[in-house]
Amino acid sequence: MGKQKLLVIEDDPGLQKQLQWSFDGYEVLLAGEREAALAQVRRHLPAVVTMDLGLPPDPDGATEGLATLQQILALAPDTKVIVLSGNQERAHALKAIALGAYDFHQKPFDADMLGLVIARAFYLHAMQQENRRMLQTQRDSPLAGIVSRDAGMLKLCRSVEKVAPSSASVMLLGDSGSGKELIARGLHALSSRSGQRFVAINCAAIPENLLESELFGYERGAFTGAARQTLGKIELAHGGTFFLDEIGDMPMALQAKLLRFLQERVIERVGGRGEIAVDVRIVCATHQDLKALAGQGRFREDLYYRLSEIVLRIPPLRERAGDCALLAHHFKNKFCASEGRASLHFSNDALQAIESYDWPGNVREVENCIKRAVIMCDGPQITVDDLGLPDHAHAVPQEESVNLRQARDAAEYKVMVRALARSDGNIVKAAELLGVSRPTLYDLMNHHGIK
Repeated sequence: MGKQKLLVIEDDPGLQKQLQWSFDGYEVLLAGEREAALAQVRRHLPAVVTMDLGLPPDPDGATEGLATLQQILALAPDTKVIVLSGNQERAHALKAIALGAYDFHQKPFDADMLGLVIARAFYLHAMQQENRRMLQTQRDSPLAGIVSRDAGMLKLCRSVEKVAPSSASVMLLGDSGSGKELIARGLHALSSRSGQRFVAINCAAIPENLLESELFGYERGAFTGAARQTLGKIELAHGGTFFLDEIGDMPMALQAKLLRFLQERVIERVGGRGEIAVDVRIVCATHQDLKALAGQGRFREDLYYRLSEIVLRIPPLRERAGDCALLAHHFKNKFCASEGRASLHFSNDALQAIESYDWPGNVREVENCIKRAVIMCDGPQITVDDLGLPDHAHAVPQEESVNLRQARDAAEYKVMVRALARSDGNIVKAAELLGVSRPTLYDLMNHHGIK
């Protein structure tokens, strides 16, 4: 494996040689002005760059250096740029940080201290590249997008993998924004029907008088405006999976027709007289208690039992230890890439606010919150003000164990998962947060079954 590439942007030949000699453990690339620097970036995509802001034709100012910095980050947003500045140039260095520079170091530089900063920058760049590879691997997975270390969510994923190959109807129970459609798509992708269509409909979003024709389709002339034959969603899903979201909002009259379809596996279009056989796998979802609705006469009990051959409950985010911070990191990386922003990080008070808030809108609320923060934040750090969360946090009461060993294990697991989530899976940082060595943390992770 070749040496890591370090680009040194410096117009003083003496300093160029000094830096090249000090960091001979790297493949040092040299540039003395903007165009040469940009050519090196385009050709080599170096992970780390050190640069003097005083570049020709403005060696006594910072305009050329700051312009070069912006162009480097536009070409390679993940590159870590370390600004070298004199004591009197501190304001320029801080402006460079606001524009996306990774760090600054004072001149005359101390080779050992600067070496530590450079080594840390290479390490962080490698971690981010590994994270990007992991994200790509996740995208290729049938359960892509499910980001969690919570035992309940991991158990749910194992259940999805077991249930998916069967033909059983599945009911997904979960709060709004908890990822019901994501799980439904995972069930489809892992089934033998994955090569066919996945068709979804939200029963709460379509007016009652239109829902029947949306589900079953209609013949030409069936009603005013029916100018041509139109297939319904169920028929369109033939051979694949049909997902009924918010099934609890389906009108009673349509519930009877859906029950007949589930029993006979045939449909009749609105205005039609012939029966059409349709082969679909039914997955439905709701945030309501359908058993209670059945007891109140608002949902057919026989339909409930037809739909709930397999019931999977998606835990709300407030019950998923450590997942708030983990998801925040995930969405931050995702939106930094999509919005073309240099890598950002969370301040400590922002992470504390993320962990203490109960997220009533679940994963969808986290996603929207972090997207807004990435777009609106100034500089390289997302602060608590950028998040725009309420000042108060809602504590979730939990029943405490009276068994000392169980209580200790539960507390140990919870703190460890929070540390791993805060550090975005970085074992070194997580061990530092916990005040233990890396081997100790690995032992604890093995003990608690954390991968």
